[in-house]
Amino acid sequence: MVGAAISTTSSPLIAASSDCRAMIERLWRSLKQEAVYLHELRDGFQAKRVIKDWIGFYNTERPHTALDKRSPDDAVFDAERTKRRHENQPDYILGPDAI
Repeated sequence: MVGAAISTTSSPLIAASSDCRAMIERLWRSLKQEAVYLHELRDGFQAKRVIKDWIGFYNTERPHTALDKRSPDDAVFDAERTKRRHENQPDYILGPDAI
């Protein structure tokens, strides 16, 4: 091809670390096995609904081994609750004999 332009920039996905790519591949595999392959998708609207519902389930209900069998929402909210609890406590705690 004469005069064809060649792009030398890589996409963000290609430039991502191997760990990141592995997590994305695992997510994609789970989506296909747990949602897409289980439905006879007839059109894009149905596919969008099935995928949207599965992503909601994945984030709010589905237990994850890496999160001690908690959902991502539970893990995030537990961490936020713990952080708030520690932020509201003083750096020192006085016992009853301190005064």
